[in-house]
Amino acid sequence: MGLVIPQPRQQKLIDYVVLMHKWNRAYNLTSVRDPEQMVVKHLLDSLSIMPHITAHSVIDVGTGPGLPGMPLAIVLPETRFTLLDSLGKRVRFMKQCVHELKLENVECVHERVEAHTDHAPYDIVLSRAFASLKDMLHWCEHLVDSEGKYFALKGQFPQNEIDEVSDHFRIESVLSLEVPDLVGERHLVMIQKA
Repeated sequence: MGLVIPQPRQQKLIDYVVLMHKWNRAYNLTSVRDPEQMVVKHLLDSLSIMPHITAHSVIDVGTGPGLPGMPLAIVLPETRFTLLDSLGKRVRFMKQCVHELKLENVECVHERVEAHTDHAPYDIVLSRAFASLKDMLHWCEHLVDSEGKYFALKGQFPQNEIDEVSDHFRIESVLSLEVPDLVGERHLVMIQKA
């Protein structure tokens, strides 16, 4: 993937997968059961957008067990990440990860995205397998100002979803992502307010 990640951060990424595998047995955090598959489907998939995260503050909405936000926070310690999910068990898991991995740039929030209003605008709203583009933009519109961006990780090229995006938003670009050993397509849709 051509990413330069120092060894201590690589170790934290592996430690995160180990924690996810351990907690998954009791908490059912992800349908992926095999740790090696977690590396491909969760770690590498999340890290595929690392070169595009050039912001100071990022909110990952509907993050589940912290994807893609947690791996990105591990490799980008200068960026502040807010990981938001409406399910308490996932947030408890993420808080445990933050504690065990000693991550100082992560805040875990147990809340519905529509209710999350107590923060200054974020630079990037990030989502992976969260909602259609139309719904994501509707629910997350208040999280960025005119400078902010929306990043949606999608599988196949989401032409139908792009067609539904309102005129209040502008599709900046749709990038095809290369994720080693991952079956299927991956795309990053980048959107701004019009």
